[in-house]
Amino acid sequence: MVELVFLIPFITGVVAFFLPRSIGRPLLVFTGAMHLLLSILLWLRKPEPLFQAYFAITPEGMLSLLVISLLFFLISIYTVGYLKASDIKAENIFIGSMLLFLSTMTMVTLSDHIMVMWIAIEATTLASAPLIYTHRTAVSLEATWKYVLICSVGIAMALLGSVLITIAMDVGQVDAPVSFSALTVVATQLDPMWLKAGFAFILVGYGTKMGLAPMHTWLPDAHSEAPSPVSALLSGVLLNCAYLGIFKTNKIMVAAGLEDFSGLILMGFGLASILAAGTFILKQTEYKRLLAYSSIENMGIIAFGTGVGGLGAYGAILCLIHHSLIKSSLFLTSGNILLGYGSRLIENTGNLVNRMPKTFVAFFSGFVAISGLPPFGIFIGELFVIMGAFKAGHYTGATILILSLCVIFAGFANQAMKISFNTSETTVGLKEKANLVWPQYALLSTSLVLCFWIPDILYRTIMNAVTSVGGGF
Repeated sequence: MVELVFLIPFITGVVAFFLPRSIGRPLLVFTGAMHLLLSILLWLRKPEPLFQAYFAITPEGMLSLLVISLLFFLISIYTVGYLKASDIKAENIFIGSMLLFLSTMTMVTLSDHIMVMWIAIEATTLASAPLIYTHRTAVSLEATWKYVLICSVGIAMALLGSVLITIAMDVGQVDAPVSFSALTVVATQLDPMWLKAGFAFILVGYGTKMGLAPMHTWLPDAHSEAPSPVSALLSGVLLNCAYLGIFKTNKIMVAAGLEDFSGLILMGFGLASILAAGTFILKQTEYKRLLAYSSIENMGIIAFGTGVGGLGAYGAILCLIHHSLIKSSLFLTSGNILLGYGSRLIENTGNLVNRMPKTFVAFFSGFVAISGLPPFGIFIGELFVIMGAFKAGHYTGATILILSLCVIFAGFANQAMKISFNTSETTVGLKEKANLVWPQYALLSTSLVLCFWIPDILYRTIMNAVTSVGGGF
């Protein structure tokens, strides 16, 4: 049953390329619902994979899978309404590519073999590239090529890092499967020099796909040009898949006693990403690019917290979950704003509170949530990251983080206020149908509920994942 979770969307994705829109749209939602059901069953029953040498059920993998599945189901419902309200050509290619994208991302969460993980992450690039080029303009073509080329270079570096880890096995004369779970067990026998080199290349390689600075340059263009449902998947799900490759490699480093080395590099890239995001957010003129740079900021916080370890690692996982929920909601809401105003420029929007009140509630709630304000979960995650940094003695890093968050909040708030309350010359609004609004409400409500109540089975899954990288209370 494990392999079925990514095989089913792969099959329906291939079939969708040959179906008319009258069948393709219901198939998208049906596959999303089926995927969510299978993911929950997988989480509860934890069956053995058919190919145990390549796939495994791990706590961090299951967390990512549940987030992917829930987000895709809600995004698929929104997508049906979005397709009706927008003019997207070759809709069968769009729907088929979305389902293939779901399949490849699911494969990432279940991959245990290092090379299967690499293949799956590379496959996400190939599956998502047509989605970025959906509008078929010169600008979207440029964004697509930029995405493919930069991410491919990063993936090549990750491949080199994977090879270096196998060299660490040979030098250490380790006879074990080339899987994350097996290498974690024998980590102390691996040659530390080659293991460090492998981690560095994997961090830069997968960090490119994750959107860490300075390898982040593809991300604002891709998120800006892609249709809003695709932007929600790229930011809320794809970045998590890339982080999963780094997280699993970091488990090997922690098991080998090299957490100081990996942690320092992770914190460095994390702070660089936060600073880069803050710099561009202050002068941003497009709201979708604004959200894209916010994603770079949050990926930086997650990388920094993972590097800190302890409470910081726990906070990083919380930020990972809540960022996916909140940022996906914001990108879906940006789709409503684009449909209502016909422009991505902030100066061409305004008076959202009166023009589209339901969309305004989702947008402004999302802004409060992603800014790290209570009662939403990003606040709790960032608080744990900062506490963990001070507890571990990283006073300089924690100070830079706090100051950067203040600057980013000021920049984001300035733009959010313009969109929400500035006067607008446009009088025509978007008819806010239920399927264009309630998926955002569901995502934000889920984030809000998880702040006050985490089911015991979910909490145990989070703690098992955090403990594997030396995190926890």
